Amino acid sequence: MDAYAVADADPVSAVLAWLSEHPKVEEVLGGPGRVSGAREAPWPHLRVTLGPGGSLGDLTWLTQPEVSLELFGDPAGWPGPAAMLRILKVCAIAVAEMPESESASGRPVISGIRPSGVLLESPLETGQPRWVLGLLVTLHPHPETP
Repeated sequence: MDAYAVADADPVSAVLAWLSEHPKVEEVLGGPGRVSGAREAPWPHLRVTLGPGGSLGDLTWLTQPEVSLELFGDPAGWPGPAAMLRILKVCAIAVAEMPESESASGRPVISGIRPSGVLLESPLETGQPRWVLGLLVTLHPHPETP
């Protein structure tokens, strides 16, 4: 195992790929193509990015970075707060299923998911609805990573 493999164990790409293919997430968001790393239509849209918290451990194997889930509603103000809250919870529950799944060679092994704090309503200055949730992703490089 390459000692630098921990640098390539990317939690954002793993969570993004998982959510992009998850049938419950597609259903709750209203269709395919609504999960990415950008704030973009169609709405509602889930953006997956690196969060501000977490832990890099001792930089040798196990880390626990934070991944932010940002759910954007339509700029006209829909869906409402209750629907946005439900959608974001469904997306977080879907991420929490990751530790039970098989990890492909070259992808990080995810052994735990837990919320890092509160689920927060944080609309943009324009009034566009946005809800944010941080998740701590416990992971390490796949043992078969070259």
